[in-house]
Amino acid sequence: MEGSVKILIADDHTIVRQGLKALLEAQPGFQVIGEAENGREAVKKAQELVPDVIIMDIAMPILNGLEATRQIKRMLPDVKVLALTMHNDEEYVFQILKSGASGYLVKETAANELITAVQSVKSGNPFFSPLISRKIMESYLKDDEEKKARMEPDKLTNREKEVLQLIAEGYTNNEIANLMNISVKTVETHRAHIMSKLDIHDVAGLIKYAIRKGLVVLDAGR
Repeated sequence: MEGSVKILIADDHTIVRQGLKALLEAQPGFQVIGEAENGREAVKKAQELVPDVIIMDIAMPILNGLEATRQIKRMLPDVKVLALTMHNDEEYVFQILKSGASGYLVKETAANELITAVQSVKSGNPFFSPLISRKIMESYLKDDEEKKARMEPDKLTNREKEVLQLIAEGYTNNEIANLMNISVKTVETHRAHIMSKLDIHDVAGLIKYAIRKGLVVLDAGR
């Protein structure tokens, strides 16, 4: 439909995608042009379809919504990303905004708020749930060590972050190589660099680090 807002929905829960699609397509001027069930598929679909707005879950397998957003915004800076997630922790808010998202909603949000959010980010204006707005304000008002730690430059390259997420999700070196279209030797090299840079030398430690940095998001619904 010419002139409609083209939307891509990225969420690993089928029932959530179906519910969002029904809600959005009942709104005049909205068109859901695609769906993705993980972050890597979201990046691929974004390149193929070039939507106006992507509704992006944070907690997704293979490639999380944070990294998917970063990759999409690098390739398609005009595409707007609206995070819709069950998580309201300010760490995730900070991370997704740093990745390039234009808005952040929690999944408990009312239907009319989602419609308003899509319209807002499509027009170039940020949009946040009231709860998220308060958390953003609070984060600027407090000056603690945790906030300073978040501002520190990342130790890992973006490629190493992708490998780390897959390691933390339990994929083997061979499986990671297949998913990323690289050699097993390259995966092993990335793994060695990650452990060296972080001074972490066991998988349990890597998993804890990945969760703390938001590369792997604990999803109670999974």
